[in-house]
Amino acid sequence: MKLDILAFGAHPDDVELGCAGTILKEMSLGKTVGIIDLTRGELGTRGSADIRDQEANAAAKILGVSVRENLEMRDGFFVNDEKHQLEIIQMIRKYQPEIILCNAIDDRHIDHAKGSKLVSDACFLSGLIKIETSLAGEKQAPWRPKIVYHYIQWKNIEPDFVVDITGFTDKKIEAILAYSSQFYDANSKEPESPITSKNFLESLNYRSRDLGRIAGLDHAEGFTTERYLAVNSLADLI
Repeated sequence: MKLDILAFGAHPDDVELGCAGTILKEMSLGKTVGIIDLTRGELGTRGSADIRDQEANAAAKILGVSVRENLEMRDGFFVNDEKHQLEIIQMIRKYQPEIILCNAIDDRHIDHAKGSKLVSDACFLSGLIKIETSLAGEKQAPWRPKIVYHYIQWKNIEPDFVVDITGFTDKKIEAILAYSSQFYDANSKEPESPITSKNFLESLNYRSRDLGRIAGLDHAEGFTTERYLAVNSLADLI
């Protein structure tokens, strides 16, 4: 299956929080999108890996993505080395995306920046013909995505560009709330964490509104890019 866009997240729910609106927008325009989670989020303060698996599957159905896979790397302890890079390369060559979306380049959780660099490095290596990989006994052809974009997470990183997600925020929040073990629940008896507060849940709306406000939109998601963006004409920037 060839995909237009492949979104990576260090943990289940990273993609939903960071770029679900953009995914929904692109799919409405006919693009095919898949999600790859690096870990099962087993070190999360609340819930368990099994619960997160169920929640990730539910969120994928809400979003309507073409595929979702989990590489089952060690939450908190995966590293950017050859073994992990080759796992990412296999996924890139399997789905041959034109665009990669991945974690923030810097963030509160150490896995986010690690995941960001791991995926970015693997995107480059995936295009090298002398790196050989196979999947299900079949040799894979080299493939390098055209561009890597990094979504914004906990920290308020200055975006290089924003995507208009007006009209898609309700569905984005619905997908996020599929992770009921992770976010605000007044009746929960489990330990608190920075993402379990009511304020964090409300911040999802006011961040998209604020990014939208600055760009003259109702709602937006922000991204950073590793190289200059090129447009055919100034009209493309309107």
